[in-house]
Amino acid sequence: PLQKTITNTLHCLEGDADLQFMLVGGELIKIRSNSWKKNRFYKLQEDCKTMWHESHKAFRSNQTFSIDDIDSVRKGRQSEGLHKYTDASVEDQCFSIIFKGRKKNLDLMAANKDEAKQWVSGLEKVISNMRNLSRQQKSEHWIFSCMRKADKNEDNKMTLKELKHFLRQINIEVDDSYAEELFNKCDKSRSGSLEGSEIKHFYDLLTYREEIDVIYEKYAQTAGRISVRDLLNFLLNEQREQVGMADALKLIEKYELDETGKQKQHMTKDGFLMYLNHEEGSILNPAHKSVCQDMTQPLNHYYISSSHNTYLMEDQLKGPSSTEAYIRALMKSCRCVELDCWDGANGEPVIYHGYTLTSKVLFRDVIKAIKEYAFRTSEYPVILSLENHCSVEQQKLMAHHMISILGDALLTRPLGDTMPSSLPSPEELKGRFLIKGKRLNKLDAAFNNNNVIENDSVSEEDEAADSKENGQKAKKSKIKLAQELSDLVIYCKSVHYNGFEHAKDNQAFYEMSSFKESKAANLAETSATAYIHHNMDKLSRIYPAGSRTDSSNYNPVPMWNAGCQIVALNFQTPSKEMDLNQGRFLPNGMCGYILKPEFQRHLASQFDPITLSKGPWLKRKIFHVMVISAQQLPKLNKDKQKSIVDPLVRVELYGVPADTTSKQTHSIDNNGFNPMWNENFQFDIHVPELVMVRFVVEDYDSTSQNDLIGQYCLPLTSVQNGKELQLLKRNDNLICLVSHLLWDIVIVLLLF
Repeated sequence: PLQKTITNTLHCLEGDADLQFMLVGGELIKIRSNSWKKNRFYKLQEDCKTMWHESHKAFRSNQTFSIDDIDSVRKGRQSEGLHKYTDASVEDQCFSIIFKGRKKNLDLMAANKDEAKQWVSGLEKVISNMRNLSRQQKSEHWIFSCMRKADKNEDNKMTLKELKHFLRQINIEVDDSYAEELFNKCDKSRSGSLEGSEIKHFYDLLTYREEIDVIYEKYAQTAGRISVRDLLNFLLNEQREQVGMADALKLIEKYELDETGKQKQHMTKDGFLMYLNHEEGSILNPAHKSVCQDMTQPLNHYYISSSHNTYLMEDQLKGPSSTEAYIRALMKSCRCVELDCWDGANGEPVIYHGYTLTSKVLFRDVIKAIKEYAFRTSEYPVILSLENHCSVEQQKLMAHHMISILGDALLTRPLGDTMPSSLPSPEELKGRFLIKGKRLNKLDAAFNNNNVIENDSVSEEDEAADSKENGQKAKKSKIKLAQELSDLVIYCKSVHYNGFEHAKDNQAFYEMSSFKESKAANLAETSATAYIHHNMDKLSRIYPAGSRTDSSNYNPVPMWNAGCQIVALNFQTPSKEMDLNQGRFLPNGMCGYILKPEFQRHLASQFDPITLSKGPWLKRKIFHVMVISAQQLPKLNKDKQKSIVDPLVRVELYGVPADTTSKQTHSIDNNGFNPMWNENFQFDIHVPELVMVRFVVEDYDSTSQNDLIGQYCLPLTSVQNGKELQLLKRNDNLICLVSHLLWDIVIVLLLF
């Protein structure tokens, strides 16, 4: 039964030549440097979910990694390591396995191009197949993988000892008497071991969900089954969807497993569970999974997903700089990346965190990586934020690299034939690169052919000045700016902030200021309305304090409340703040742009997130959440066999200060497999369009800080009523599915 289940989950690959090739395995050269290139044997294990490879490290002769840990596979010399340490002649033999989180890439070279092609093709097929499994299939796959591990002697049977080991594997602690009772109930043959149908019976007992039975029986009003009318009642009353009989019938046709049930237009309990476990039962509104907002507004009317010191993989003092960091940020739909540019050897500019021990990466290599990956996940514009410390000669080379590498995608003059009066829209700028930096003259020079530059010196960027002398106030330096680089700055000219009134009278629409987090937080608290009005026709960029040498992050929510667009965070650092950022940009097709609420775009608005005076932003709602149950929460400490989680759930709300709060359930001792809470929470909401909801599951610890099991974050406006939640694990800042929770969510609008 174990093998059958695993085979079924990959049925569409049965007999596939690439899959068979990987199951047999073969030699590959693992590459770490010019001098470290070693032969290693790699093989896909029979569960089709785990890669095995030999290791010559002491005590680690065999090693494995999960297919689930792979983010992507890149064919050719597409990683920084392969580009550095291999010759162009072996391009077709090379490929890289890119892992989620901070785990290093695995750079490999096959014996020939055909084998490399088979490895890449096979891995991509298995990864795609695993990702396309339904939640039910993933659940079964995981449970039976744990059964396989517990079956120590591999006889496809399960003894009482193996059953106890299995229960610990799946994160549930039971006393010996209960384990024995469960075992005896399933051991119909009284053979002392479970096999065949007995294992199936054990699985059914284990995965029984009482809370689903309660809901099913409540609505199964037609001979013990759910009819089309019954299902419609469920959709209207529990899910609160605006649907009709035709929609209910489609769900039965799609999810009902029993052909007789389909013919009778009934839904059995198994079909009902399949529906609940599918994406249509997800808490995220399906209409928000693709681009659904107006993308024709001026650029400054959007929140823009933005990264700080994008080149860094770790901390700000001694960590590595890498093109890989840009690739990872762009693949998360980050639309504004930062480049700190310095003079490098051999006349070639480099990128690194100046005056620190962080490593250096060539400017041209970064531009190549950006060109390659900028529009893989989003077609909307990417802003390159330059912090320029280079000599004039190397600045000219920077301009040359951007023009030659980015080509027509680089915006080198304003759109249209006349001088604009506002920023263009993301729609108009699809597939384009914008340069943010210093400019020597006004933008209208692009139309009147006035290229005479009287002064080629500009003040350095505000962030550069702030980072001097360990954060102490430093006098801003003047730097000479090459006209070739200056001319590439079109809609994002950097200027110093001298107050809102000065900006209103003197600052052009294409001029933008950068604010250190403390300055922005102070303005957002003391002059919120003025800040919001400033951001109605200009862009603002916020960056972390220089003291955050560990690459920690600040809270982005107050900045969004003040209408700031480019709220730059350290993408490489897993944190609550990055969870909020990823949640903010989850809807609208994860395209990296979110349209700000109208009260942050309309000049007549007097919205203040602190005082909350009466206005169209006040849409009082009651947010009801019932936390029902969870399934298959992961073990946090896999090294300790008896380490079982004590889960609790916390619902956190972030928005204007009046809406920022949290509530949590009690913890459940020793049960990560199927804990049940059945707790109700109610939240009063004032400005729902700014509220972020973060669902957090933690392992309770009475003596130390709780450990994070997983989280899920999204805007309140994207929450579906009465839906299930796929819990997400923060795996070094990359997200992967680990389990799901059952919620009942109601949002009630209060009219005044």
